[in-house]
Amino acid sequence: MTRTDHASTVEPGTTAKGAGHDRGNTSALYTAQERQRRDESVWTIVQGVLAPVQFLVFLISLGLVIRTLTTGEGAFAADVSIVIKTLVLYTIMITGSIWEKVVFGKWLFAPAFFWEDVFSMLVLALHTLYLVLLLGGIGTLEQRMLVALAGYAAYIINAGQFLWKLRMARLQGTTSPRAVTA
Repeated sequence: MTRTDHASTVEPGTTAKGAGHDRGNTSALYTAQERQRRDESVWTIVQGVLAPVQFLVFLISLGLVIRTLTTGEGAFAADVSIVIKTLVLYTIMITGSIWEKVVFGKWLFAPAFFWEDVFSMLVLALHTLYLVLLLGGIGTLEQRMLVALAGYAAYIINAGQFLWKLRMARLQGTTSPRAVTA
């Protein structure tokens, strides 16, 4: 759920094998102007910092959730960790939306990141459902932890989407001998 593909380089009008979506005559993730806006945006740095922070919070929380599910202990710590993970998720979603607006002129669902944004909405919905269950006192501890795990599974898939997009952006950088380095 981050957009930090700094190494993207494709000459406008060229095609990079396996590169995301159709952008007119090119399947590049970025036009030259979008790439420049991405490289000059402070939001690119913000996303680059938040992504590993979110992953670290995820790993800690995952351990606490699994401990709670297997031993029945540490429910409070697991709940706190999930709330923190959810807050970091909301932060990265908001800043990612700002990044998308700066780079592509759309708050969300820009063609270059459409499917990543769609799946991000599922991740956000599952995390939000967890908060509703927790704050509303709805369901059992186990049900709440399972919703959190579903949100975490969706997060892993979504993170994979963004890593794949990063790889595609980097591969694009090697497709044209005249490509400008970002």
